Amino acid sequence: MLEFLNHKKVLFITTKNLDYIRNSQELRLIHAQADSYDVIGSYEKSYIKRFLSVYRKLLWRKVGQYDLVFVGFAPQLVVPLFRKLKKRELAIDFFISMYDTLVCDRRKFKEKSLAARFFKWLDKKTLLKADYIVTDTKSHGAYFTEEFGADINKEYTLYLEADPLLYYPREQEKNSGIKDKFVVLYFGSILPLQGVSVILEAIGRLQMRKDIFFYMVGPLSREIGRPDNPNVEYISWLSQEALADKIAEADLCLAGHFHGSIAKARRTIPGKAYIYAAMKKPMVLGDNEANRELYEEKDGEVYYVEMGNPKLLAAVIAELADRWEEQRDGE
Repeated sequence: MLEFLNHKKVLFITTKNLDYIRNSQELRLIHAQADSYDVIGSYEKSYIKRFLSVYRKLLWRKVGQYDLVFVGFAPQLVVPLFRKLKKRELAIDFFISMYDTLVCDRRKFKEKSLAARFFKWLDKKTLLKADYIVTDTKSHGAYFTEEFGADINKEYTLYLEADPLLYYPREQEKNSGIKDKFVVLYFGSILPLQGVSVILEAIGRLQMRKDIFFYMVGPLSREIGRPDNPNVEYISWLSQEALADKIAEADLCLAGHFHGSIAKARRTIPGKAYIYAAMKKPMVLGDNEANRELYEEKDGEVYYVEMGNPKLLAAVIAELADRWEEQRDGE
């Protein structure tokens, strides 16, 4: 899949926790394709401890013994700091742009600020040093070329994968209190581009539909305007195993992204979409070019809605709930 890995001795470096889904995916590919490999990473939960551990190990590692150095998630935190990485071929997973994430998406800094200029410089410097650039979507790759001057001929698209040991189709077993309801599930870390406000407004529009039950999984505070609806259960956190069980209960899953004005939301496929697909759950996606790279609209599997439109999202949920009710009555 990433042919530049073939028959090489590889050093894989990541400052993200080693069990992170993207690291696991890339390590599986390296294991399958490379002749041999070593890993510099950490399982520390603390960012600072993890960075210090990785930097310390990398400081003393002789890079010349490898054919290829592959820097995983957020290579901006590694590549500019260690010149010796360019002694060999360099691959990076440019999963996120610091500039796009912190300035355009989360809006932590103003576009013309000194910090914004620094993050843009950091992104450009990291991209220009790489021989191979791994992206999560073609749409993201095109943006990196347009915004930061990345060489499109160096780009490789690697779509995320759900962990098959955790997320797989299983028998639906609803809790006793919702056996007769159409169950809709959303989970997420509540980042701006996810458009959770669109989902919450759609739920509000369905306030009178007592036959529809929602699971909302994530750190949703009351301050962001969550509906006080007895047909909504808010769950702040679940282990991956418990999340898989909860998804199994659902009749429909919301993937997104649903934010209508954040450009990054149109260039990324939400990680939850891969999980829903692996569990063969019908899902609703935001209608954008990134999602359509991988998912074709298909009744019973994938439904698209206009991003930023809670009225349409509510209408889709209501229509599918009606269909479910008709099908159940006909059995």
